[in-house]
Amino acid sequence: MKLKVTVNGTAYAIDVEVEEEERPTLGPIVIGGSAAPAAPTTAKMPGASSNAVTAPLAGSVARILVEEGASVEAGDVLLVLEAMKMETEITAPKAGKVGAILVGKGDSVQGGQGLIELAE
Repeated sequence: MKLKVTVNGTAYAIDVEVEEEERPTLGPIVIGGSAAPAAPTTAKMPGASSNAVTAPLAGSVARILVEEGASVEAGDVLLVLEAMKMETEITAPKAGKVGAILVGKGDSVQGGQGLIELAE
């Protein structure tokens, strides 16, 4: 880039080379914690079979309304999860028999965790 600069009445033509500066990138933003980044962890949760009714959200088991071996119809309430003082009814996606109950009353569960297995 060419610039014209005047100093004490004398004009000078100057060639200026402009270099792009690397902009600094933001680091991790930590609110209410230490400045050290947290190490990644893996969740430990038992796998669910294809016939398992899974938790749609994290919470705790408030009530279990069925027993193993019971016949259920699609839409029947199987158990109730509590999360943040709200209850969520977990219903049977299809008709079948309760094969196994994978959780107990008061258990903490994660989203996607198997709760009840249905037998065909």
